[in-house]
This record gives sequence, structure tokens and C-alpha cells, in this order.
Amino acid sequence: MNRLARLARAGLTLGTTAALAIGLASSAEAATGRIRYFSAAGQEFQIDNPPDNVCINLRVRAQVLVNDTNKTVSYFFGANCTNFTNNLPPGRSVSFQAPLSVRVIG
Repeated sequence: MNRLARLARAGLTLGTTAALAIGLASSAEAATGRIRYFSAAGQEFQIDNPPDNVCINLRVRAQVLVNDTNKTVSYFFGANCTNFTNNLPPGRSVSFQAPLSVRVIG
């Protein structure tokens, strides 16, 4: 019986460790690449490896928005991801939409 209890504890420990490792890995996901955007004056800004599902306010309204990541980016006319405008697939760009915030959605 003692041997069975040890095996059960070992299995529980291993299962808990695996669950924690999977949970921590999924919470730290980020898109690979960068989001670039340009102001009306032509100044370039970029966000490297943006995290998934986190709203990011841009420093200026973007005249041009470029998604150089491996994931789709939602862009919003308002700050704090308000007033959804559209989604931008990887490798695409958009002009004259004037977004003020973005979120990587996958």
C-alpha cells in the first residue's frame, strides 16, 4: 500500500507540474515580428513582439499601419481598443483609417 501511495503522489506532482508549465507558457504568448505605424508627418513608430490579447494605445494616430507580425491585428479608431475598425492579417497594411489603438488577436 505504501508503494501505491508513493506512485499516486508522484503522479499528482507530475500532473501539477505539467499543468503549471502549460498555463505559464500560454499566458506569455506574443506575436513574432512588429507592428509599424506612421504619423501624418511621416514619423515611424514600432511595437516589437506585441503580446496577444493586450490593448496597446498608439503614440499618435496612424496614417499608415503595417502588420509585420505572424498574427492578425485588430485596430480601433479610439484609445483603449474602443470603436473597432477592422482586422489586419499578417503581412498587410492599411492607410487612412487613423487608428489610435491595436490588439493582437491571433
